[in-house]
Amino acid sequence: MANLTSEIKLSIELDENKVPEKLSFTAADGGVENQDSKAIMLSVWDAEKQESLRIDLWTKDMPVDQMKVFFHQTLVSMSDSYQRATQDEKMTLTMKDFCDYFAEKLNLNK
Repeated sequence: MANLTSEIKLSIELDENKVPEKLSFTAADGGVENQDSKAIMLSVWDAEKQESLRIDLWTKDMPVDQMKVFFHQTLVSMSDSYQRATQDEKMTLTMKDFCDYFAEKLNLNK
């Protein structure tokens, strides 16, 4: 049986100072083709070094108010992922409490 592969492609257009001007991604298996984005956060696990590696990019025209919402939604989705990966209810609830606190302090619950 042949191994199946799937590819996700990130495209970053930079200005002369290497600051992102345009971000997009393609995930053919998900039916996504050159979807524009203003911010990307990518984490990968290096099992050999036992550490996470990160790529955080945002365009220079990403509004700060949208960045705050993006961070909040990312934290909420990380809580959900943590629950699915570990089944640790107690810590998941603690993380969700922090997400609520984060949203409250940034007045995101309008």
